[in-house]
Amino acid sequence: MEYSEGEAERMEILTKVIYEFWGTFSDMAPYLLFGFFIAGLLSVFVSPEKVERHLGGNGIWPVLKASVFGVPLPLCSCGVIPVATSLRRHGASRGATTAFLLSTPQTGVDSIMVTFSLLGPVFAIFRPLAAFVTGTVGGVLVNIFGHSVQDDVGHGHEETTCKDECCSTEVQGNAWFRALRYGFITLPRDIARPMIAGVAIAGLISAFTPPDFIRHTIGAGIGAMLVMMAMGIPIYVCATASVPIAAAMIAKGASPGAALVFLMTGPATNAAAIVTLWKVLGRRTTLVYLGTVVVCALGSGLLLDYAFTVTGVEPAYSGHRMLPEWARTIAALVLLGVLLAGVLGRRKTADKGVIVPEGGTATNLAVSGMTCSQCANAVRLAALAVPGVTSVQVELARGRAVVAGRDYDMASVAAAVEELGYSAAVVPE
Repeated sequence: MEYSEGEAERMEILTKVIYEFWGTFSDMAPYLLFGFFIAGLLSVFVSPEKVERHLGGNGIWPVLKASVFGVPLPLCSCGVIPVATSLRRHGASRGATTAFLLSTPQTGVDSIMVTFSLLGPVFAIFRPLAAFVTGTVGGVLVNIFGHSVQDDVGHGHEETTCKDECCSTEVQGNAWFRALRYGFITLPRDIARPMIAGVAIAGLISAFTPPDFIRHTIGAGIGAMLVMMAMGIPIYVCATASVPIAAAMIAKGASPGAALVFLMTGPATNAAAIVTLWKVLGRRTTLVYLGTVVVCALGSGLLLDYAFTVTGVEPAYSGHRMLPEWARTIAALVLLGVLLAGVLGRRKTADKGVIVPEGGTATNLAVSGMTCSQCANAVRLAALAVPGVTSVQVELARGRAVVAGRDYDMASVAAAVEELGYSAAVVPE
């Protein structure tokens, strides 16, 4: 079959984009699959309930522990907010809560593995360290400037009427099964779309931009970092999905420091999360949060550029080539299947119904702002904590929760959900 000159050119471009997409995808696939496995283990053995027990009280120690807990957990900037709100409600200080909010979305065990595969060991070590420092600095500043003593009255030891399924964020059963289910079903379902989109964007950047394009366009140093920050702050960028984009930017002339600024500000901030933080933690804490992200991102970017300059190490990395091509291809096919199953599973997820007790009622609640399974689980737990509620089913794709029980106050259910930063309204029958 013969193509015209225009058709041949379009086919060549399409082939190049697919080639770049598959190259990036196969390079990171083995490491991301391993990251999914570790994330599944963390979801079972480092649950939010266990984190809560370590973050009470004031001072720097809870802040340090919050930053340490936050670094490996695979939570996005939207999904971490309900978890942090729960931590705050169960006794965590504002400083510890802020530290957790800052360190968690910037990185996770899955994104660390992808960072290693595409950007190398220096980046993979520096990125979680930067997240830890950012969380610690922000938490300490909030403890000093973010609130008065009166702000913490009533937050320290709030009791909940937790019962039955409310007390666990996971279905009961074999720990290994729950770990594998979270690592290879729940987590991929949350990040599948941004992950595929991130690799596709990386492929487009690689295919259409000439070498050193970014360096010639936005320059280097702090000016380039400010441009990257302006790109990252207002939009939602997944910590894992942003890595291929950063790798493509470096390949086209961006400095490692500028790419790091994008990797820090994109996952840690977005317009929706900032509005929610303002509502949940207040104006002063939110301003400290944003200021910490800006200053620490710029400082980390400058330090990383200096480290690469002093050591003479090239930011481009080819360590993934240690694995044979057949292994990377098999891993890529497995990862593609896992991500596609996540996309289709999210679309096909249906409301399984709730158990309505004898003499009880079921009410539909419209909830907006949920973006991932952590959001849905937080809404479920908040509703279950309301007296009289016995069963809750949350349907993430439709933004709906079905609440069942006896003698429960639906206004209290909506208020409990809104405390997490979501919007909730009873759906008329």
